Amino acid sequence: MKKLQFKVNINALVSKIYDIMLGISNKSTYEQWTSLFNPTSTYEGSWDKGNKILFIGVDDKGEKGGMVSRIVENIPNRFVSIQHYGLYQAGKEITEGPEVEKWANGFENYTFEENNGITTVTVDLDTAEDFLDYMNETYPKALAKLKELCEK
Repeated sequence: MKKLQFKVNINALVSKIYDIMLGISNKSTYEQWTSLFNPTSTYEGSWDKGNKILFIGVDDKGEKGGMVSRIVENIPNRFVSIQHYGLYQAGKEITEGPEVEKWANGFENYTFEENNGITTVTVDLDTAEDFLDYMNETYPKALAKLKELCEK
């Protein structure tokens, strides 16, 4: 696993960004910024600490797939920690095997810091070697979309 970090400064209050980023009030805001990863990106589950959450989308064959994860920590407007521990494929949660091992126990952490109405969102994430280029290319675009949504 490789560690990556992305940051974006957004001209909005942290409470608004947290709400839009996680889709708390309206799941469609989460789906809009994550559509850069997959046009059908969504989640099933809860952002509450300790809960299981599925990050899923439909692939080019029309099959639903994604990540099986748990919310390790959620301090509203400050910090969210997600641990990925499995894959979701063909309607099943897969939590062991070679494909899962590439991602097992990888973290995706969001840190929110507000200063004078400008909020810095920092994303720290572990990614599999074969997804490095994809994440380095796609994550900044997704965060630009988040910024656009939050600054409306």
